[in-house]
Amino acid sequence: MFFELSKVFGFFVAPVHGLLMLALVASFWPHRGKRALSLRLTQAALVLLLAMVVTPVGNLLLVPLETRFPPPGADLGRVDGIVVLGGAVDEVTSAGQGHLSVNSAAERLMAPVALMHRYPQARLVFTGASGSLVPGIQKEGDLVRQFWREAGIDQGQALYEEKSRNTHENAVFSKALVQPKPGERWLLVTSAAHMPRSMAVFRKAEFEVIAYPVGFKSTGSIGHWYVPRSAQDALGNVESAVHEYLGLLAYYLTGRIAELFPSPR
Repeated sequence: MFFELSKVFGFFVAPVHGLLMLALVASFWPHRGKRALSLRLTQAALVLLLAMVVTPVGNLLLVPLETRFPPPGADLGRVDGIVVLGGAVDEVTSAGQGHLSVNSAAERLMAPVALMHRYPQARLVFTGASGSLVPGIQKEGDLVRQFWREAGIDQGQALYEEKSRNTHENAVFSKALVQPKPGERWLLVTSAAHMPRSMAVFRKAEFEVIAYPVGFKSTGSIGHWYVPRSAQDALGNVESAVHEYLGLLAYYLTGRIAELFPSPR
């Protein structure tokens, strides 16, 4: 039920969806004498949308998330395993086209290819079934397995956890699958903005991992002022950041993480 509620709630509180719905409702305000309020609400929604498009507010929101767990140094020492979180596959497009189609989190799938060449002895775990509410969508693992096989990854070293539908289940089910031993060094590969919540979840599950963030979207500095390249990028950055902040809050309130905004230890 948590998964379904999070998807429905997430749709309505997404900034673009919320502001568009506010503008639509306000523009059809049914009460007489409320036209001035209706106009102001509509204007406010449109101004906020425009601000999200032409200012780097998305960058400002993403920087604290993406810089919380910086990438490890080039010399990682011994690596016993690599856990890769799902979410990089566009499931609907992939199902329609009949082949792998990725989204903006594609680096989650690219980085392990290089890592496995550097650490061929490491175990590789992909965790994720489907993040869609639509039944019958092809599982991510099937498409990722084919991609990694074609990229030259030894499938004898790869495991696929194909039941989890959110980050909490990623951690719990992955730990049950690999049963990490004390002292083992596991990397956690996911998008940089998603890393704080992911690290908190894995800590709660008592699965010690080393953050290996990929797919950075911010400049890394809140002082870097710039005009976004496109409305799609600008709105996407805002929505990604808000999604993560709300995810941290929801996971904290429901006991899925013990830290509201975790930091490196």
